[in-house]
Amino acid sequence: MLTILGFAMIATFLVLIMTKKMSPIAALVLIPALFCVAVGQGAQLGDYVIEGVGNLAPTAAMLMFAIVYFGVMIDVGLFDPIVRGILKFCQADPMRIVVGTAVLAAIVSLDGDGSTTFMITVSAMYPLYKRLKMSLVVMTGVAATANGVMNTLPWGGPTARAATALKLDASEIFVPMIPALAMGLLAVFVLAYVLGIRERKRLGMLTLDEALAREPQPEPETVSAGTGTGTGGKDRLRKGTGASASGTGEVPGTSTGGTENEDGDDEEFRGLDPDRSTLRPKLYWFNAGLTAALLTAMIMELMPIPVLFLLGAALALTVNFPHMPDQRARIAAHADNVLNVSGMVFAAAVFTGVLTGTGMVEHMADWVVGAVPEAMGPHMAIVTGLLSLPLTYFMSNDGFYFGVLPVLAEAGAAHGVSPLEIARASLAGQALHMSSPLVPAVYVLVGMAKVEFGDHTRFTVKWAVLTSLVVLAAGVLFGIM
Repeated sequence: MLTILGFAMIATFLVLIMTKKMSPIAALVLIPALFCVAVGQGAQLGDYVIEGVGNLAPTAAMLMFAIVYFGVMIDVGLFDPIVRGILKFCQADPMRIVVGTAVLAAIVSLDGDGSTTFMITVSAMYPLYKRLKMSLVVMTGVAATANGVMNTLPWGGPTARAATALKLDASEIFVPMIPALAMGLLAVFVLAYVLGIRERKRLGMLTLDEALAREPQPEPETVSAGTGTGTGGKDRLRKGTGASASGTGEVPGTSTGGTENEDGDDEEFRGLDPDRSTLRPKLYWFNAGLTAALLTAMIMELMPIPVLFLLGAALALTVNFPHMPDQRARIAAHADNVLNVSGMVFAAAVFTGVLTGTGMVEHMADWVVGAVPEAMGPHMAIVTGLLSLPLTYFMSNDGFYFGVLPVLAEAGAAHGVSPLEIARASLAGQALHMSSPLVPAVYVLVGMAKVEFGDHTRFTVKWAVLTSLVVLAAGVLFGIM
């Protein structure tokens, strides 16, 4: 019964947010609360929620102060050279912009933290997508999938969890997986190229000078599909029309031009404004050094990540904005993102708390493992890879790697399959995992990109599944698993 209710709860949540019948925060809170009552454990709801909040509180704190820290770094101009470099490379070509998004997300993912990756990637690319009216779900989808592949780095989390759960060496798991992961990253770049070509066909091309010279346009309520009446791509860009990538219907997450603030400035393109008052060019190398030191300390695990970002945010605010009114202004400027993301994390704590506390996760995992036919025993590595897609999407990495993976490894060992092969195969689903509603970092991504979570999910899941299958197929082909 708990198995059925667990799957029903997840399915109900996904349907409601993808059809936009409920907001993610409301669905994350109300759906598990109702199902908790349905399983007859309503009296324990408070305990489950408090436990879930306690487990996710460090993550929420990390995200809050990370948003403030990187928001300040954006304000003072630390990433302006990156934005200008990408602009110069992309030359307002939608194809190059999407590929540039994938490359940037992959490079920044080397720090092992998804939230950092998404904050930097969106900060650099968002103004360009807005100015050219490109689909924002393309940006979020490509960034999330690229980060998912890179999330398998030993310091990224999943590899370390697999090694700990199965008492293996992380390097023995990761190093042989490099060729398969490289194929997965290549698949992301190919995907970015294909999506970029679709955006180029939909929008046309502009030169960099034309893109920067364009006047921001008022934002209409919807972006309707156009049929093309003989006008070129440039005219469609300027009029805000043009067919969707599929040729019909609206384009989810498509930008419709920059909006203006009360001073008439293009608010969405301020990341490139060389005259904004918050710039601190004399402190550029201090800020760059502070960021490098912060990321280094994070990779080396010198201190807990929430503490590092708390200290970093306090130091960045104090040095760059020594006057209290300026500090308050910077904090207020990023309060919207902080509230949205932290609120989403605490709402997700209700979902995970109920899912775990009621025993639904355990029963779902046992059912899935028990459903594997005996004849598939010698192929448990492939089975593990396939199961890692849905299980890491519907469960936390902790739940999968510490709860399910040991059972799969034990089943594989009975048929002569090495635990190393099982561990490597378990990494295949990470490209999909990074778009799971249970991953706090994804709310940073969609929040900063101003994309509906349902739109992101609907667009990204199919491409993330394809990328995960490429990793799995490459692992089998190269004899890694």
